Amino acid sequence: MLIEIIILAMIAAFLGLRLYSVLGRRAEHEEEVATTRFERGEDPRNQPAQTIPAAENARTERQIAAFPPAIEQGLREIAAVDRRFDLLTFLEGAKGAYEMVLEAFWRGDREELQQLCDDDVYESFVAAIEQREADGHTLDNRLVRIEDTTVHSAVLDGNTARIAVRFVADIAALTRDKDGTMIAGSLDDAVEIRDVWTFSRDVRNSDPAWLVDETDSA
Repeated sequence: MLIEIIILAMIAAFLGLRLYSVLGRRAEHEEEVATTRFERGEDPRNQPAQTIPAAENARTERQIAAFPPAIEQGLREIAAVDRRFDLLTFLEGAKGAYEMVLEAFWRGDREELQQLCDDDVYESFVAAIEQREADGHTLDNRLVRIEDTTVHSAVLDGNTARIAVRFVADIAALTRDKDGTMIAGSLDDAVEIRDVWTFSRDVRNSDPAWLVDETDSA
């Protein structure tokens, strides 16, 4: 029993580090060295403004100003309370999380999905996996490429930041029955898929990870 607990703890730590590496943090050379009160879990609205290098401020301004007013306002509100927020880094992380979630769902990896999604999204994925298993079906899907990743909407709802990201991706999908016989799809012809996934994070939390809290088709 002790060995099983240790193994489970190691798996959970590995998945947590993997998610941390792809979503919600800066590249190593961009991270702030000093530990802020926000990183210790205090409300960022109550902390004094942190000193941000002028080059980073200018880059953030250019990123945010390029969006329509409604999105720009939401991003500015999020950036105002989350001083570590960087839009390009976030979008790269969202792209990585999109790929990880899709592949985990296709292979029926419940543990990884639970690390990446909030409860509602996780339960919907699990329900689909269970139905697939009951039917004796397996998926042999491939994410060929992600052609476009952009912000669809952004809002600060109380202490929760929510950013919806629109993905345009080419996916080759193939379904097999319990005998391994192909019953639908083809790996030779990729289909363009348009999804809008919403990522959320409590800005009071020192954990920089964002979770998938909604999935829709564009």
